[in-house]
Formats: sequence, structure tokens, C-alpha cells
Amino acid sequence: MLGPRKADPSPDDSPPPTSVPASRRLADDLRHRVLDGDFGAAGRLPSETSLALEYGVTRARMRGALAQLARQSLIVSRPREGWHVRAGHRTQDFERMLSFAQWASAGGRQAGGRITGRQRRAADAREARLLGMRLGEPLSRFTRVRTLDGRVVMVERSTWAPWLANVIDAMPDDVASTTSALADAGIHVSSGTHRIEAVAASSDDAELLGVRRSSPLLQVTRITTTSDGRIVELGVDRYRAGVIAFEVAAGESVRTLS
Repeated sequence: MLGPRKADPSPDDSPPPTSVPASRRLADDLRHRVLDGDFGAAGRLPSETSLALEYGVTRARMRGALAQLARQSLIVSRPREGWHVRAGHRTQDFERMLSFAQWASAGGRQAGGRITGRQRRAADAREARLLGMRLGEPLSRFTRVRTLDGRVVMVERSTWAPWLANVIDAMPDDVASTTSALADAGIHVSSGTHRIEAVAASSDDAELLGVRRSSPLLQVTRITTTSDGRIVELGVDRYRAGVIAFEVAAGESVRTLS
């Protein structure tokens, strides 16, 4: 994380001409401080004037950087109270493979959930290809509503590899963590791929999450595997807005059209 630079304010509150951080760099540095918990999980930020002095920029520039964070739902401005970290917003990076329960625990939150529906349904073409099975063979599936500190935040739809059918069928509806339950059975999930996109809530989503139909949701489509590359789960998670953000350290990238 880039540390803020100390600078003595000039009399006209203008930053030194050679030490002004670019607007993007300023907002990014503040963003990392928020995500790293420098201001607490739902704490109050220093005043705009204090932050401007700390970074050696004008108050107007600092206000613009803070406004960028507000548009990302990281902080919120409260009348006569200043800027506060927005409660409930958490980030996850992809340097480590974390389950929902592990991610929540790392942030000091209590994860919960309940399986609301189970079924065995025929594999479609994509599932058959990925799982190395015949089209139409049965697969175990379930839908689970996930909570953070008792608040419904996500609906999780999982399709499980056929070699796990007995383990999945034995899981109770209130299983706290499927990752831990699998580990107890000697199956260790170690990696995964994620596709992230914005979607509109379906009628089922709306009912399970307590939102309006067509409300914006963050969808994460997952393929999780064991250390030897054996597929464990094909999952689709749909998060309520403002619950989570994903952070990726990007280097050289390749873009594809779908």
C-alpha cells in the first residue's frame, strides 16, 4: 500500500508543484487504506482538511478523491459528521482461495446460511463437458441463502461433481461451511476460477434476498477444484449490492469476447 506523504501546507493551501499526487493515485491510496482497515470497519475518516494536509493537496482535490470512493460504495458522507467507512462493505482478493465463511471470518464477521432447496437434475452440455460425464446424467444441486451477521446477503447455487454425491447428500441444511465439511471428508478445495458480472435479480433471487425483481446484483460464477485439478463444484453466487467487492492485482492481460 502506498503511504500518505507528509507535506507542510503552503499559505494558499496549494500543494507543492512537484509533489502533487495524481488524482487517480490519491483515490487509489485512500481506497487501499479503507480496505486495509486503517479507519476501522465502520470508522470515521479524518476531516477533509486533515487529510488534505496529510497528503499535501488542496481540500477540493481531497473532496474529489473521497467522492470517488463514495461512488464505489466504500465510504459515505454524513451531514455534520464527515466521511465514514460504509458498514457492510468488504473486499476479497484472488491471491488466496477463500470460501464465503473463511472470507467473513477474516473480516471479523459471522457467516451463516441454510440450504433452501435440493434436487438431482440432468447435466446440461456445459456441465457434462466440464465434469467428464454423459449428457443427461444426474447431478446433485442445491440452493443456499447466505448471511453475514444474520443479514441475508447472497444466494448460492451449487452443482456438485458426481463423485461427491454421497458427501453432499449427507450435509445438513444448516451446514456452516461446505468447504469445511468437504475437508472433514478428506476433500480439500484449493483453487478456483471466477467470472464476475452484474446481473438483474430474477423472481427467485428477489424472494430469497428480499430485494425487488430486476434489482442489480453482483454475480460470481465459480469453478472450484482440488489441488490436482479435479473439479468439485460449479457455482453461481449472487450478492446484494454493496456487500462485497473483488480486488485483482492486474498485470499484462488478455481480453476475450463472449
